[in-house]
Amino acid sequence: MKWCLTYVLTIFSTCLHSQIKRGIVNDSIGNPIENAYVINTNSQSHAHSNEFGAFSIDKTNQGDVLRISALGFKKADYSFQSNDFTVVLENDIYKLDQVVIQPKMNAMNVISKIDLQTTPVNSSQEILRKVPGLFIGQHAGGGKAEQIFLRGFDIDHGTDIAISVDGMPVNMVSHAHGQGYADLHFVIPETVDKIDFGKGTYYANKGDFATAGYVAFQTKDRVDKSSISAELGQFNTFRTVGVFDLLEKNKKQNAYLTTEYILTDGPFDSPQEFSRLNLFGKYTSILTDNSKLSIIVSRFTSKWNASGQIPQRLVDSGAISRFGAVDDTEGGNTSRTNINVALTKPINESTYIKSNAFYSNYNFELYSNFTFFLEDPINGDQIRQKENRDIYGLYTELNKKYSNSLYQVGFGFRADATKDTELSHTLGRYTTLQTLKLGDIDETNIFSYINAEYTFGKLKINPALRFDYFKFNYQDKLAPTFVTQSQNKVKFSPKLNFIYSANNNLQLYLKSGFGFHSNDTRVVVAQTGEKILPTAIGTDLGTIFKPFPKLVLNAALWYLYLEQEFVYVGDAGIVEPSGKTKRIGFDLGLRYQLTDWLFFDTDINYTHGRSIDEPSAQDYIPLAPDFTSTGGISVNKLKGFSGGIRYRYLKNRPANEDNSIIAKGYFISDLNVNYDYKNFTFGIAIENIFNTKWNETQFATESRLQNESQSVTEIHFTPGTPLFIKSKIVYKF
Repeated sequence: MKWCLTYVLTIFSTCLHSQIKRGIVNDSIGNPIENAYVINTNSQSHAHSNEFGAFSIDKTNQGDVLRISALGFKKADYSFQSNDFTVVLENDIYKLDQVVIQPKMNAMNVISKIDLQTTPVNSSQEILRKVPGLFIGQHAGGGKAEQIFLRGFDIDHGTDIAISVDGMPVNMVSHAHGQGYADLHFVIPETVDKIDFGKGTYYANKGDFATAGYVAFQTKDRVDKSSISAELGQFNTFRTVGVFDLLEKNKKQNAYLTTEYILTDGPFDSPQEFSRLNLFGKYTSILTDNSKLSIIVSRFTSKWNASGQIPQRLVDSGAISRFGAVDDTEGGNTSRTNINVALTKPINESTYIKSNAFYSNYNFELYSNFTFFLEDPINGDQIRQKENRDIYGLYTELNKKYSNSLYQVGFGFRADATKDTELSHTLGRYTTLQTLKLGDIDETNIFSYINAEYTFGKLKINPALRFDYFKFNYQDKLAPTFVTQSQNKVKFSPKLNFIYSANNNLQLYLKSGFGFHSNDTRVVVAQTGEKILPTAIGTDLGTIFKPFPKLVLNAALWYLYLEQEFVYVGDAGIVEPSGKTKRIGFDLGLRYQLTDWLFFDTDINYTHGRSIDEPSAQDYIPLAPDFTSTGGISVNKLKGFSGGIRYRYLKNRPANEDNSIIAKGYFISDLNVNYDYKNFTFGIAIENIFNTKWNETQFATESRLQNESQSVTEIHFTPGTPLFIKSKIVYKF
């Protein structure tokens, strides 16, 4: 009996000491390290750290050695002694042999993490280029949101990609210039910490506009050092940035302030006189229960002149240069003020909740002239698009993890209220000839979703369901009597994804899901609710593969169907129907580390897209790209030097439905070199190093010049930047 009791106590003691152990992984300044890989060298049990840097690992006893690694940090061995321990990893050069392909839906984010560290961004435009396969173009003096291309979509300014910053949406519903308008210029590149992206309709926590995909930026919680910088370049270009750490050496509280100011005239014959001021402040506190509270306040203002899109015939005749203008009174101004409060709170070791509430005040005024004298041969066709907007929102998600399953339940809302959304016919900006559209818009989106992950060995199954409710109100101030036009709509979007993780070097996935893209409120009430939330159905079959320690490959074959929709054309103030479309494509990406300091990367994207209801040879999707590629070679921390040479290629594409007008493609290369010396960084950047003549944005437009009796339909374009050199100096303290 005594022997039996001793045996039972021994077994109980062994089980007690081998139960799940908990730890935290931080960097040298106290930031939690997400996705650190932890392995017990004795039992081979392994785990990954979450967004708190926390992990739980089983089959671990006192004295066992835990090997901990993370991309961008030195490996560390820790001899386990007691529970609830913290491991601090030291910064290191980025090594692709440290990449672990994690069994997660967003495993592709390791690609953006590599790119962000090996080729840091230098402007707000370049932030979006960090998404593999995404192209951008500017065509309104640098102040308007970029035109976006992704997966065979001409997304315009954001109609089919959901963009957010720290959980706050960037896309504007029912915008004066176009649905989904996404102006990212309030983001200062030096504050960006992470880029989360996903392509397709497969993510339950992403709703409106997430058809081609989504991009979610996250800013830094703390800065390593304060800094000031100045950049000088051609075309009277000047940029200065200040980053100021307000709570140095405080491990529980962090606060910093960042400022940015930009001036440039651009290469145009009529100077842009562009200016932008950005202010960004962030406070982060780690509370006693390990909750994280963040408060962000930011302010952005910008104004500019623009030469607009010019007709090819004027350049061919020599009447104007490629950088000339037909109406150089185009341009505008915009501003945005944001307040964002976020809380991430652990309830227990397997449950946590994250929430954020935000408010934005937004102003926009844009003057454009696309058709010159087509509609009004005397005064011209200049238009003004203007709005004042308030945005309120709340988002909450509960995460619960079990041994072989994970559940996420989310709820939130977004309310947009615009006052005097306007479209007017103007002359020289200051004279209003006719008010074409004027009204107030109130649009509310309430949503909820449940997302589950079930693990069966190496296979993870991810079913999900999203619910969206939309309420659209419009008050037309040009109507003879007061009336509120109103519509509402409910949308259910199911998802089902399969992730097979053969090992830490190979993942196969099959993703599928329904998504949608909402229409402008003015379209909704005009069409009395018909097809106001057109469905998108997509599927991806792909892999992330690491065949060698320093080579990471990703590939996907995908398909996307988009239901018929009605689109509000903000430039003309009309409702224009469009038909059903389908796209099939292939994405291929490669990241290779040749040495500790030399990296190579490339992304190749092919799409075949057509309108379904149109006859053959009349079914091209205007401006939809079918082949793009980006890539380059980067040097990182070679005896103080860093930099690289980058390229981007966009193939010729149809500008109209029958492909009779072609939007010319381009191949552009950029170069940058930086050198660190003590607390200083000296740099030089050269855009378009071969001084290639290229069109950054272009459209097939019918227009008429003042001396023409008949209109002409042809390519109208904004020229791309010629050879452009700028230098910079950064001082850290």
